[in-house]
Amino acid sequence: MTALYLAFLNSWRGLVHGGRTERAVRLELVLLVLGLPVALVLGGSLWVRVALIASLLLMLGAELLNTAIEKLCDHLHPDRHDRIGIVKDLASAGAFMTQVIAALIWGAAVIDWF
Repeated sequence: MTALYLAFLNSWRGLVHGGRTERAVRLELVLLVLGLPVALVLGGSLWVRVALIASLLLMLGAELLNTAIEKLCDHLHPDRHDRIGIVKDLASAGAFMTQVIAALIWGAAVIDWF
């Protein structure tokens, strides 16, 4: 149980640090906070509500991983480097794909609601 608690604290510190230092993380945290009540109203069934909330959590998780990759790349190679740039672009593309998934899920829920 102690290991689980310590793992949670590590994750919490990462989330707080990301929220304090990264604009994209802050934006996605705001989307999550605003999206939670909207998902409860918009979702017609439990599974739609779960999909709406899960899409926001997935998007935030991908943004945190993208941020971690970018920070690691900047630490290892602070100067501009073409191959490091490709790694950062790939991580950014992964985060973007989760944003597309979230947009599809939320768009479908809005269409279904009307």
